[in-house]
Amino acid sequence: MLSKLFARIALPLLAALAATAATAHEIRPAIVTATFTADGRYEIAIVANMEALLVGISPIHSDTNESPSAMQYNQFRALSAADLQARISAFAPRWLEGIRVEFNGARVRPELVSIDVPPAGELALARISTVHFKGVIPAGAGTFKWRYAAEYGSNVLRVKRAGDEEFGTSWLKDGAASETIPLTGAAVKNTAELFFEYLTLGFTHIVPYGLDHILFVLGLYLLSSHIRPLLIQVTAFTVAHSITLGLGLYGIISVSPAIVEPLIAASIAYVAIENLITAKLHVWRPFVVFGFGLLHGLGFAGVLHEIGLPRADYVTGLVAFNIGVEFGQLTVISVAFAVTGLWFRARPWYRARIVQPASIMIAIVGLYWTVERVITG
Repeated sequence: MLSKLFARIALPLLAALAATAATAHEIRPAIVTATFTADGRYEIAIVANMEALLVGISPIHSDTNESPSAMQYNQFRALSAADLQARISAFAPRWLEGIRVEFNGARVRPELVSIDVPPAGELALARISTVHFKGVIPAGAGTFKWRYAAEYGSNVLRVKRAGDEEFGTSWLKDGAASETIPLTGAAVKNTAELFFEYLTLGFTHIVPYGLDHILFVLGLYLLSSHIRPLLIQVTAFTVAHSITLGLGLYGIISVSPAIVEPLIAASIAYVAIENLITAKLHVWRPFVVFGFGLLHGLGFAGVLHEIGLPRADYVTGLVAFNIGVEFGQLTVISVAFAVTGLWFRARPWYRARIVQPASIMIAIVGLYWTVERVITG
């Protein structure tokens, strides 16, 4: 009786994750790029889910569907690009009240320049807009500091200084202010701080933001109740995505997201469908997983390109991000094992009641995403 009760709890948890992933409007951290030019000006570009900001969805929610404002969010999500642009423009003065830009400790107020809003597109996906601000650096200023209010959520701050090719990058949470950043001279961040920031970025790219990667890893986990097949698959996946993450960041390999993203979705569907056909690790599966890992690595590289890597600590940031991704994958597997494998993997009904229904749900999501991403490009 107790085992059946646990099974009734475990399966809905996996199914709910798959169902949520199909319709999630993820709330990702804003990406803020501050650029300082040689003629004494600064530009700030904020890339964010503006619909979530406009309706005041709290950063405690990782998905807009969890918020009491979900209905209003969905209405805003359906707006045309021009209508949303007008609403963002009207919101900008209030938004700026929660944005603090300082030079030499004195606050300045940026000027709104332009707003880039994509077409409404597929309403099941979050729309990411870019808002541009600019201003003049006060005469004699030597330092810059940034703060994004906690009510707006986390943000990744990238800094490009005049004459530098490199970016300084900071992961800022809960309304934390950036370090005081010199406009000239050496960077102040030490290697340990940078390593931890990129480790965190890699982890959060999987948990909670990487729903497609989570489902793929769950698909690997569900193939067999034995440890060895899982280790072989995870090793193949890890080696593969590490290769293309590095090659993609160094510009040796470049593939359009319009190609990569549908194939990542197809990889989710494939591993789940194969789980329905067999419970054995056939000789081809590790090679197929390796191939899919190459695709996922290109996806990771695209994210890291958006965030940026400091050229002086390029390898440190890359390694830390990749380790964070691995920790994220291990977390997904550990939670899945604690919820299902620990209790039920030796049960005769484990495959029929847990593996097959969960794999069906994951396959449906993967197929849905494949079609959706092909259509939306």
